[in-house]
Amino acid sequence: MSDKTSEAKSRFNAALEEAKAGAAALKEEGKGRAVAYREQAKGKGEDWVGDAKAYGEEAKVKGKELAVEGKAKASDGLRGLSEVVADNAHYVDERLGAQYGDYARSASKSLANTAEALDNKSVDEIGEDAREFVRKSPGLAVGIAAVAGFMLSRLFRR
Repeated sequence: MSDKTSEAKSRFNAALEEAKAGAAALKEEGKGRAVAYREQAKGKGEDWVGDAKAYGEEAKVKGKELAVEGKAKASDGLRGLSEVVADNAHYVDERLGAQYGDYARSASKSLANTAEALDNKSVDEIGEDAREFVRKSPGLAVGIAAVAGFMLSRLFRR
């Protein structure tokens, strides 16, 4: 029986060694796959970052275009309002007196000057002016923003 026992032990040890070798091979294969997946994930992450940067740049360009368009519309609106006030100044003269008509003409001139100044400034200069105003008068800036927000909410609620 000792031959059979030693043969069984030998086979058992061989099977055990084969199982250890198989486990080691699986471990190495798992490490290889993990490295491949890690590289793949890193590549996708870099792709996503690149896409996000590209979208950000597109948004900046579009935002600048919209700001320039809005600046032009605001200046046209101010100029139009100035003309309306100037055209109606003589009615103010007739109904309320020359002093009030002069106020209307002065307001018209101020609106025209503001429209001209708006035309002469770039969007970047206007943004810097706005930042400087907020630095100098933060409380007033918050108040103006609150009133503008309230008016916009009332406008869009309807």
